[in-house]
Amino acid sequence: MITENGIVTKANQSIAWIKTTRSGACESCSSKGSCEIENSQKEMIVSVKNTLKVDKGDHVVIGLETKPMLFLTFLLYVFPIILLIIGALIGNSLAPSLQMDPSFVSMISGFLFFGLSFYIIRKKNNSLSKKAEYKPFLVRKKPQIIPADCTIL
Repeated sequence: MITENGIVTKANQSIAWIKTTRSGACESCSSKGSCEIENSQKEMIVSVKNTLKVDKGDHVVIGLETKPMLFLTFLLYVFPIILLIIGALIGNSLAPSLQMDPSFVSMISGFLFFGLSFYIIRKKNNSLSKKAEYKPFLVRKKPQIIPADCTIL
């Protein structure tokens, strides 16, 4: 499980908005631009179901399951390459019957299948974004520790 520390900025009975700082894992993510952050910001806001009944100012740990992230990584990085290769092989086998250059037909069909992979990913994204296992969730509420020499007014 991937976890991040954060602070609740706003909460109601069903949803909590958590402010968290981008970690090193975020820097290497291909989807870092879609997390409601600007390029220059180090902080991002994530909305999660308020299963722990947290309030504004609470320190929390949010999590994301790793298995769905591995599937998404495969879908984004490996699946297009597989379709590109399949398209090139199909183009190469069809070229003699079309009486065309096999390299040219392989290139065209490979690019068509590569483009098709992004269409499939886009459609799959719409269905996966509605599933709970692909969304962050509250793991636990952290106790707020006040230093002994700190006075509360």
